[in-house]
Amino acid sequence: MTARGAIALALVATLAGYVLTALLGVEQIVGAAFVVASTLGVLLVNRRELLSLVVTPPLVFFCATLFVELGRAFGSVSIVQSLTLGLYTSLTRGAPWLFAGSAIVLGVAWRRGLRDNVRELREELKAGAEVSRPRQQPFVPEPEGYFEPKVYGTPRGED
Repeated sequence: MTARGAIALALVATLAGYVLTALLGVEQIVGAAFVVASTLGVLLVNRRELLSLVVTPPLVFFCATLFVELGRAFGSVSIVQSLTLGLYTSLTRGAPWLFAGSAIVLGVAWRRGLRDNVRELREELKAGAEVSRPRQQPFVPEPEGYFEPKVYGTPRGED
């Protein structure tokens, strides 16, 4: 699985968790869906894409929460106030799940070879810094009179 696929899996599972929470009234479903999907994603992703996946769980959780709270806010009188309060409440309620999911993803990715990905990235960045880049030419102003109109030929009265 690619990192994009794992990210999409976590996003869809978190959104499905919000739907199930709305239907069943059990608030822990969202967090559990997020943690399970994030763990499944890090277990199935290609090893070379672990670095891309490790940084995304907080963003995935925030985007899913923002999407759900935007939907809830459109039905209220004050959209901004409802969105702000809803985001604060949902993110506060989901913080333990977010931290647990992020820690599990980081731990599993570390065991699967995240250290090697970080080492390769450092080597690539170091090699890129050592390559000499051609120097740019310094600014050379145009010769004087460049922007003055040029007159070609002879004046009309002298033919």
